[in-house]
This record gives sequence, C-alpha cells and structure tokens, in this order.
Amino acid sequence: MIRILFICHGNICRSPMAEFVMRNLVQEKGIADQFYIASAATSTEEIGNPVYPPAKRMLKDHGISCEGKTARQMTKADYDAYDYLIAMDRFNLRNMQRFVGDDPKGKVSLLMDHTARPGDVADPWYTGDFSVTWEDVNEGCFGILKELGF
Repeated sequence: MIRILFICHGNICRSPMAEFVMRNLVQEKGIADQFYIASAATSTEEIGNPVYPPAKRMLKDHGISCEGKTARQMTKADYDAYDYLIAMDRFNLRNMQRFVGDDPKGKVSLLMDHTARPGDVADPWYTGDFSVTWEDVNEGCFGILKELGF
C-alpha cells in the first residue's frame, strides 16, 4: 500500500484539495485499494475545522466530496506512517522540519516538484483564486501517479 500525506499550513484549503483530488484519481483508475491518502497541517490554527467553503465548493463543482474532513496537525509519527509527505509550498517544508527532522528517508517533497513546473502550489487563502490552486493540485497529483507508474 502506498501511503501519501499532503501537508499545508492549516489543512483547510490546499492539502485537503490534494487529498480528495488524489483519492478521486486513484478511484477513477481503479487502483484505490493500493493507496491510503490523507492530509494534515503544520499549524494548530484550524484543528477540527472543516474544509474552507470555497475549497469545498471547488471540489464539489468537480464532483468530489470532502464531507467529514476536519483539519488535523501532522505528528512525528506521520513520518514513519507515510511513504510520501508532500508539502504545498516551501513555507510548509520549513514548518515540517520540526516533525520530520532532516528527512533521512527522503520522503518529503513539494507537490509541484512532481511536475514540469517546480515551485509552490498557489495559495488561495491569499489570492482568492481557487481555480489556479485546482490546476496546480491536479497537475501535481497526476505527476505523482505518473512517477509511481500509474
């Protein structure tokens, strides 16, 4: 089983979008039984809160439900529990260091590093543009699946 954890600051916008986009992609490909996919935050600011309404709407507009998802903070145990810890931006990577240390097993990456456009996933919290984030997340998730041979 391939275990993927998507990570952003609050776990209410980008990382849950990535979680549910990836879940949808593996379901559509008929390989969902080969994956465990989740998301988490580096901060405690949004713990217990649902997916941010505009992110939830964007998912729903594409036929993807995120019902029941609430924000959680990542833990040190996540490093051993997951094969891939995928951050949405460089700020998240810095914050993840307190949980994963120096990443001795090479599990940590940026989502967009799995594309031809390395860098940060657009942050809709500041831009208000969830469509650009949607495109980044989809491109990154497709990139991961391609790297994994799916």
